[in-house]
Amino acid sequence: MGQLVSLMSDGMRHLRNRAKRSPFVQTPGAAVRRTAAVGLALAACLGAAPTTTTTAAPAASKSGAGLDRYYDQRPVWGGCATGPDDTMGRDLDKAGAQCADVTVPLDYADPRGRTITVAISRLKATDTRHRVGSLLLNNGGPGGTALESPPEFRTWMKKAGPRYDIVGFDPRFVGRSTPLDCGWPVGTNLFSAGLSRASFERQVALQKGLADKCRATNASVLPHVTTRNTARDMDVIRGALGEKKISYFGYSYGTYLGTVYTQMFPGRTDRMVLDGAIDPRTFNPRLLQQAVGENERALADWATWAAARNDTYGLGRTRAQVLATIDRVIKASSRSPLTVGTAPETFRLDDTHIPFILLAGVDSDTDASRASLAEQVSVLDKAAAGQPTRLSPHFAATLRTAMTGEQSHHGSVQSAIICGDRAAPRDPEVYWRDIERGRAAYPRFGALTDNIGPCAFWDRPREEPTRVKHDAEVLIVSATGDPRTAHKGAVALHGLLQSSRLITLEGANRHAIYGLYGNTCVDDKVNQYLATGKLPADDQICSKRAG
Repeated sequence: MGQLVSLMSDGMRHLRNRAKRSPFVQTPGAAVRRTAAVGLALAACLGAAPTTTTTAAPAASKSGAGLDRYYDQRPVWGGCATGPDDTMGRDLDKAGAQCADVTVPLDYADPRGRTITVAISRLKATDTRHRVGSLLLNNGGPGGTALESPPEFRTWMKKAGPRYDIVGFDPRFVGRSTPLDCGWPVGTNLFSAGLSRASFERQVALQKGLADKCRATNASVLPHVTTRNTARDMDVIRGALGEKKISYFGYSYGTYLGTVYTQMFPGRTDRMVLDGAIDPRTFNPRLLQQAVGENERALADWATWAAARNDTYGLGRTRAQVLATIDRVIKASSRSPLTVGTAPETFRLDDTHIPFILLAGVDSDTDASRASLAEQVSVLDKAAAGQPTRLSPHFAATLRTAMTGEQSHHGSVQSAIICGDRAAPRDPEVYWRDIERGRAAYPRFGALTDNIGPCAFWDRPREEPTRVKHDAEVLIVSATGDPRTAHKGAVALHGLLQSSRLITLEGANRHAIYGLYGNTCVDDKVNQYLATGKLPADDQICSKRAG
């Protein structure tokens, strides 16, 4: 989606989780417990993982000349742990899951050429008498992992869980699949243009440098890092699993991937849930522009929450005072970078960084998420006043993700997917005009969502974007205040897919709901569909107060 800080915990496993679901914004969160792709270290390559063979799998639909050997392979399942320090792998093994690699062509137009591997995990159905089939998971990003997800998904699915083989996969060049890393000095490209033309020019240089690094290190593979190729990989996985149809659950960017799959391979899906849905016509490197208003409103709602707790955080007694504190911090950082943290880990933050921190903090309206952001803003306020500050582990992890090369792999592959799907405007002046026009209406986030990114300097995509031409029976889930993929995108997708149904969660500023937000109304309706395969007769409404 344009850039991620995606894109984003109690503990290291949770920190990696959030990014899977947040388009572009990948930072550690505080509400979800799970191994995810948000921001701390993505899993290393599965060096000791089982490889695949090309023995025949059960009959399944195939696509394209020369691809039989990929569809006919049978994954060799084995343990998931790659060593004594592989916590995720040990957790999967303990849950009874197994892991394997699936071989796919780098270039589907040249199936006899170079190959890459896609890492998958599987928790097999235990209710074999009522088995539905395989359920494939994608946690969004783009660039999020899902290898770790089957055990928690089975828990969320309640009675329906044992009826599925639940399959997680790390998309091409993500996680334990064949990797891609451009060697970036940062883990995201999602920064603000700042308050001045000079700060914008520094962003132009930074973003061009990120694109140049990817071209210099990975030019041979970049044209093939696309959503359409990931959809092709999904169909190979379906065939390798021996399924004529496959079920699918996608969050955030994963909703776009799922939609693309339905259009490229119509008739090959069974039950499909798209949570935090995107209008496929608008997926592009500047996607966050469409949610800038939602982010400003989410920040204002957070400011009201923080004002009611001024005795704890000291940010102001009214919404206006809290927002004025934020504006004061941003202006101070534009004059001289703020130093936060204590040796040996300190960071210098300017007006291009502060909006990223705010954006990462407003993706959920739970008390835990709001408290985390309030603590961070309190640190920034002290730094702006020249006072010493101490970082929480969560805040330090967020800053390492954004401002060091620790998560270069994640930022690299996320940008490669986004830039490989659709072209962005090339002229920096286009971005500057948008930034200047948006400052009054969107004072904290406009210069971020309108900012230039590496896609402005990327090579043109080789394929045209996917167009929706086929109907599909899918269940769409969306919150009215979603600050990542705006609710209007879910409504638009629902209109494109006439046989779909939409569950709307009213009153929530939240991205990614099912299983993560604790709304029993949404969770029960999704589980009913997964259990029966029957979509609701009509669209459904849930309330934030109901869960």
